[in-house]
Formats: sequence, structure tokens, C-alpha cells
Amino acid sequence: MDEEMQTFTEKALNIIKQIPAGKIMTYGQVAAAAGSPRAARQVTRILHSMSNKHHLPWHRIVNRQGEIALNDEEARFFQRKSLQEEGVEVDFNDRIDLARFRFDPLQKTVDGSQCDH
Repeated sequence: MDEEMQTFTEKALNIIKQIPAGKIMTYGQVAAAAGSPRAARQVTRILHSMSNKHHLPWHRIVNRQGEIALNDEEARFFQRKSLQEEGVEVDFNDRIDLARFRFDPLQKTVDGSQCDH
């Protein structure tokens, strides 16, 4: 893995680990926050290959429409259930209101703490 890609991977891992319970981010949002806005597919690769090793809250990542994007029915069920247990409302189409539940790791309050939307 080259140094630039490793840096992106490390940044993405740190961002994903910051997502609090009850909040979500999109694949593209994680990629942009890690410094590569066009690398949403790399975020997918990171989640697929590193979630267990790094204990990532992978279930808090959705597509840009706010939808659970997994094809595997068991994984979809687990993601939906996990989000609902954290207070995230998921509709019958497995869609989440991004305006209400999106986490922005770059938005801080004046005292430096995370702003709760």
C-alpha cells in the first residue's frame, strides 16, 4: 500500500470511529472528510476489509441517498436493526433522513466539542 493511500485509509478509519451512536455518514462524506472526495468506493473497501479488525461502526455508513446499500439481506437486517437500536429512524425503504441524522465530524462548537444537530 503506497503512503498516500495508507494516509487516506488511516484518516477514513479515524473518521468512521468518531461517528457517534444515533448518527450516520455517507460513503462519500467519509471520503471527503478523509481528503479524497471521489473515493467513496475506497471507503466501501475499507469497511469490507477492516471493520472486524478495527471494530468499526460500519452500520453507521449509508449511501448518498441515505439508504442502506447492502445487497445481502441478513446484513441489511443487521444494519437496520443496529441503527434503530441507536435511535436512528429507518423507513420501509431502508432510507434515513440525512438532514436529521447525518454526522459532520468537521462541525464543532465554539468550545471544540461536537455540535449535536
